[in-house]
Amino acid sequence: MWAYDSNFYQVYPLGFCGAPTENDGCSAPAEPGLARFGDWIPHLQKLGTTAVYFCPVFESDRHGYDTRDYRVIDRRLGTNESFAELCGKLHEAGIRVVLDGVFNHVGRGFWAFRDVLKNRESSPYRDWFHINFHGDNGYHDGLWYEGWEGHYELVKLNLNNEDVIRHLFSCIEGWVKEFNIDGLRLDVAYCLDRNFLRRLRAFCNGLKPDFFLVGEMIGGDYNQIMGDDMCHSVTNYECRKGLYSSLNAMNLFEIGHSLQRQFGSEQWCLYRGKHLLSFVDNHDVTRAASILSTPEHLPILYALLFGMPGIPCIYYGSEWGAKGRKEEGDNALRPHFEKPEENSLTEWIGALAKARTASKALRSGDFKILVMTNRQLLFERSCDGERVIVAVNADNAPYTAHFNANAGRAVDLITGKDHDFGGGSELPPYSAAFWLTE
Repeated sequence: MWAYDSNFYQVYPLGFCGAPTENDGCSAPAEPGLARFGDWIPHLQKLGTTAVYFCPVFESDRHGYDTRDYRVIDRRLGTNESFAELCGKLHEAGIRVVLDGVFNHVGRGFWAFRDVLKNRESSPYRDWFHINFHGDNGYHDGLWYEGWEGHYELVKLNLNNEDVIRHLFSCIEGWVKEFNIDGLRLDVAYCLDRNFLRRLRAFCNGLKPDFFLVGEMIGGDYNQIMGDDMCHSVTNYECRKGLYSSLNAMNLFEIGHSLQRQFGSEQWCLYRGKHLLSFVDNHDVTRAASILSTPEHLPILYALLFGMPGIPCIYYGSEWGAKGRKEEGDNALRPHFEKPEENSLTEWIGALAKARTASKALRSGDFKILVMTNRQLLFERSCDGERVIVAVNADNAPYTAHFNANAGRAVDLITGKDHDFGGGSELPPYSAAFWLTE
């Protein structure tokens, strides 16, 4: 699967474009809208990006996850034609395209739900939703319907209804034909009916044999929705939390034990051989630069992200250290950027991505911890005779690691510098290395 070898980049399009918060249904498309993202392709290439994941792009009431029409690009972003052109440019640059598949619920402005509000029991779409015409809701429509986790602006779809499934599948087929997309990130995948997930996987396999499905999972056992007949991957929220909190607490045992629990060689390890989508921030959580208490830890955070098992994903703007806190609201997490910035962190992330792309061990290798202290973590990634040692020192003082390297010399895949294991391996303060052993 191509996605397992990819370096992902996530964009929240409505924020990226500085789109109006409300969709009035009649405004002309923003100019140049999302098409402007094509100008970022050289920046993506410097970052080593090989796949872009777009948060919702289809016509919606407000934030994209309240869909009005799955067949039309949101007027605040552009048109179907302009988005198809953008996807073409990305593909020409060797960058795959993954869209947000929001199938658990729609917005109140969704065309079929509007018909239900108008025609009630006589609507042909009444069974597309979970409705009780003898109740009421927070909008006082004179009927009750199930909303996502109590949010009545998000109307839950009936994914056991064959007409709903046919409509969604026809839209996905249209996205492949019109935009040539390569996969879907499934919003709140933990809520989706498991039989629907299996049918979705089989249908998408028929569209493209390498079509990628990654599901959003906040917690619990990721294997519930990940496997040969459901999602290829899920979002690794457990390690996202472990990455930043282990650095803030200066307790690298936290992330070390999480990685061991997930990817270690023991039979009980949960996701050994699987490829979870790894990230340090996204459109729903505080940015890494705002949540880390020690700024010098930011490069180390990304070194762990690209060195650990999984598929690394960078959230737009975070590659140059953009800040934003969740308690400040969605707009703080999903801002408009006129153009990309590049600094030492950007260059560092680009070097990490280049190292991962060049190393099969980093992309697919087994995981084994070599040294673990409160402030240092060294682990081995190995595959088909290739062996890389990921070493980080989160301390403000140098650290000399003593361990059985089973090698005399190595080269750091990040910097290209030679390394000699003889007499111990010294790590400068706040540093990381990917040592490819001889």
